[in-house]
Amino acid sequence: MTSIQRRIPVGTAYEVLVGRDLASVLPSILGEAVQRVAFIYPEPLEALTPPVIDVLSERYDVVQLALPDGEDAKTLEVCGAVWEALGEAGFTRSDAVVTFGGGATTDVGGFIAAAWLRGVRVVHLPTTLLAMVDAAVGGKTGINTGAGKNLVGAFHEPAAVLCDLDFLRTLPAAELVAGLGEVVKCGFIADERILELVEQAPVGSLTADSPVLAELVERAIQVKADVVAADLKETGGADGHPGREALNYGHTLAHAIEKRENYRIRHGEAVAIGCVYAAELALRAGLLDASTVQRHRDTFGRAGLPTSYPGASFDDLIGAMRVDKKTRGSVLRFLVLTKVGNPVILRGPTDEDLRAAYAAVSA
Repeated sequence: MTSIQRRIPVGTAYEVLVGRDLASVLPSILGEAVQRVAFIYPEPLEALTPPVIDVLSERYDVVQLALPDGEDAKTLEVCGAVWEALGEAGFTRSDAVVTFGGGATTDVGGFIAAAWLRGVRVVHLPTTLLAMVDAAVGGKTGINTGAGKNLVGAFHEPAAVLCDLDFLRTLPAAELVAGLGEVVKCGFIADERILELVEQAPVGSLTADSPVLAELVERAIQVKADVVAADLKETGGADGHPGREALNYGHTLAHAIEKRENYRIRHGEAVAIGCVYAAELALRAGLLDASTVQRHRDTFGRAGLPTSYPGASFDDLIGAMRVDKKTRGSVLRFLVLTKVGNPVILRGPTDEDLRAAYAAVSA
């Protein structure tokens, strides 16, 4: 039976529904004008798709499109194959895309919807913790290229995001823990209660059935919804707040590590390392105190996430960091904190500080 625990508006654009057995609300969101639905999912999740496909098939012609798993799907070749399939199915501007899977699927599925006929409706059904609290919310879509992660994409707001907590039970433990990387990040940039909940929870207790985890999901989504609603296309925030760039806390080093690891490291794990690096950098720039830097290590570590990365030298990673989305010209820019809940942009940190901060997380 459908149970909607929380409706979180993203400004006036759309809602994120958090609850259980949410597939049944899809027809009410897609509406009467839709005739065809492209149902995009990663091939390994095929066994989970029948309940959703059954709901869609009662009202629509469903085009099922299985993609490669994870970041392997985020290529121009995969997008091209899907667009060809949409053309063969007679997919029109009044039809819709439904994505089902993790963040890579919502990223590439959103990009496919953004580009087909210059934009068709898309609804995301994220199945991983990481996708629920991050990728599916906010309207950013994208694919990877040889130059880096998510450097090609578009802003394309979904019609809705359905976060069905029942799917968290299907995740391997390591995937659930990795999702906590983005949750804890939200605690540092905007909601200290998230940090307190993680710090107070017994180690290993944040399982899929945990009511604390459900509260963490809702709080992290609320943080992202509030930031996105205030700065939909990352043009900047008000009163000195970096706006949507705040959500990129830890991501400059994280994306460089992911590229270095050929996207075989989980995103949430890389974000945890990247946040500790950003805190170390802020410490050396005189912006953050040592106790808050240690709190980064303690909180991410308590959630079961890595806080160091010995896998590459600084010189191996700096090239990727220089083409990060936050860089302007030749000036490196990092999202850092002056305290919990107060993100700011650090422009042009010294090479000495960059290297010293990396030394602190690579030992």
